[in-house]
Amino acid sequence: MPPDKVAEYADGLCYTDLMAGYYTAAPDDVLQAIADYSAWFFVWDDRHDRDIVHGRPEAWRRLRDRLHTALDHPRDHLGHRDPVVAGLADSVLRLYGFLPDTWNARFARHFHAVIEAYDREFHNRTEGIVPTVEEYLELRRLTFAHWIWTDLLEPSAGRELPEKVRKNPAYRKAALLSQEFAAWYNDLCSLPKEIAGSEVHNLGISLVTHEGLTLEEAIADMRHRVEECIREFQQAEKDALRFADVLDDGTVAGKETGTAVRTCVGTMRNWFSSVYWFHHESGRYRVDSWDDRSTPPYVNNEAAGGK
Repeated sequence: MPPDKVAEYADGLCYTDLMAGYYTAAPDDVLQAIADYSAWFFVWDDRHDRDIVHGRPEAWRRLRDRLHTALDHPRDHLGHRDPVVAGLADSVLRLYGFLPDTWNARFARHFHAVIEAYDREFHNRTEGIVPTVEEYLELRRLTFAHWIWTDLLEPSAGRELPEKVRKNPAYRKAALLSQEFAAWYNDLCSLPKEIAGSEVHNLGISLVTHEGLTLEEAIADMRHRVEECIREFQQAEKDALRFADVLDDGTVAGKETGTAVRTCVGTMRNWFSSVYWFHHESGRYRVDSWDDRSTPPYVNNEAAGGK
């Protein structure tokens, strides 16, 4: 993004505001690190998009490989000449400082999977392949980084959760529903931009292509899925809070774990309000005011790696 575009658009994109609305219980240094990582994620997403639009497979492959390496060795990449690589290194190095190495390794494992999912999206978009609905939903859980944002609940709560807690069905269902809502609502709000750009990666586009729905029917289907996420979460939230009560068994460890789970579940609830607010306040989705409905006006098509 050129400097003049930063001045004109950065605040209006609301990227850090989005995170401030999610992780409300996080200490300031944790929230700042998450917010910066989120802003980096949007920049990376735009670079990925421009590499597709302008047919730059070699640039994308270089970036993919460098991100994998920077994720495992962030300290060695802080001064990398590509600011997207250096930005990831800076972000994850800060995130790795809050919880034990076991959390760091899990975060890295989950983000390696996200990078590879972006690579699969690159292939689908360059080849014009519209995934089936089920294929898309599975891939979307990775490209939206469901488990990354769920991992970040823990430093916000100040405690790494044991595996048996994270994999408990009540906790896991509530976490998944909060992310499904966010991903599908994002698809709904992104649909005009992605149709204008001849996109293939959007739930609505998969519904039209593979389920034979009209555009209006696909939008109605997406709205229904979003509403179901909200209804199902309300029950899942109750189950997860009951699970937190069970964990709080009178021991010090039990009380700390139960408290952390309650904090995490409260943050899951925040996703709904903050995602809704963001998509109606951020300049990222105001396609009707753009000269080209497929391209945000702040994007520089000659970004690094693209010349």
